[in-house]
Amino acid sequence: MPEESIENINFDALNAKAISQPLVDHMYTADPSAHVFNGKIYIYPSHDIDAGEAFDDLGSHFAMEDYHVISMDSITSEAVDHGVALHVNDVPWAKEQMWAPDANEKDGSYYLFFPAKAHDGIFRIGVAISNSPTGPFTAQPEAIKDSFSIDPAVFKDDDGSYYMYFGGLWGGQLQRWRTGQFNAEQPDSPTAFLPEDHEPALLPYVAKMTDDLLEFSEKPKEIELLDENGNLLLAGDNDRRFFEAAWLHKYNGKYYFSYSTGDTHFICYAMGDTPYGPFTYAGRILNPVVGWTSHHSICEVENKWYLFYHDSSLSKGVTHLRSVKVAEITYREDGSIETLDPYRD
Repeated sequence: MPEESIENINFDALNAKAISQPLVDHMYTADPSAHVFNGKIYIYPSHDIDAGEAFDDLGSHFAMEDYHVISMDSITSEAVDHGVALHVNDVPWAKEQMWAPDANEKDGSYYLFFPAKAHDGIFRIGVAISNSPTGPFTAQPEAIKDSFSIDPAVFKDDDGSYYMYFGGLWGGQLQRWRTGQFNAEQPDSPTAFLPEDHEPALLPYVAKMTDDLLEFSEKPKEIELLDENGNLLLAGDNDRRFFEAAWLHKYNGKYYFSYSTGDTHFICYAMGDTPYGPFTYAGRILNPVVGWTSHHSICEVENKWYLFYHDSSLSKGVTHLRSVKVAEITYREDGSIETLDPYRD
C-alpha cells in the first residue's frame, strides 16, 4: 500500500478489521524472524526508530541501531521484550543500518545473523553468539567471508545441515554484485545495474554453513525461481519476482521458499524438492499491508503454522515505523497456501 495513499485511511477502522494486532506497542518492530526453541516462541525483529534520515529508495530512513528479542510462551500469550540484544556499537566491522536479522540454535548456543553496512558502505552479514535465545549476543569481529547484501535467513534441515538464504534489491545492493564484485558506481541510484524487464530477474542466494555456523562452507549459489513453464521469472514480472526477505521452511517434505516482491508489496512463495531449489512459483501468502515494505517468517507452533509479518498501522502509515504481527496460515490438500488478506473486507 503505497505511502501516498495513506492520507485517505481511517486507521481506527483499518485496525478494527485487521486480522491481527501488533504483538508489542511500546516500540516499533519489523521483519520478524520467528523460531520455537525449547517449546517457546522467540522472535528476532528489526527495531525501527525515527532517526530523522531522508526518505529515499536506498532505504536511508531505515536507520536501525540495535536488536531486541521478543518471546512468547504460546501463540496467544503476551509478547515480552527482552531489551537490547545487540547494538551496532558492539559490532567492530559494522557502521550502521542493522536491518532484518534471523537466528538459530545449535548444541545449546544461539546465533544471531544480521546485515549491516560496513565502514566502506557495503552491506555484509555478520554473526553474534549467546548462550541464551534472548541474548545479549557477542558479535564476531569480522563479517562472514564472501557475504554481501541483506536479509539473512538460516534454515536447519532435517539432517542437521544449516543453510543461509539472503539478498535484496535497491538499497540491499544485490544488483551491485552482478559481476561477482561490488560495483560502486552511481552510488545514489537504487536501481542502477538492474536487469532489463525482458531479462531474467536477479536471484537470491543460498550457502551451506560451516559446522560452527560462523562462515559459509561453500561459495554462495543463486537460487533459481521458475514460472509454471520452467523458465526463470523475468525482471519485469514485478508481481512475482524476488525483491528481498528470503525465508525457507519445510512442510510435508517440500521446501517452501518465500519472499517479498518489494515495490508490488506481496509476500509470495515457490516450492522445490531441495534446499538449493530450483523453486517453482506457487502463489501469494500475504496481500499488501499498510507501509511500503513487507517482510515475514513462517514458523510451526504446536502443529499449526503461522505467518509472522509487519505493517505500519500503529504508526498510522509511517513506512519505517512498523509493528510485528502474527496470523495463522492454512495449507490446502495439494500443499498450496491460502492467501491472507491483512485487513478483512
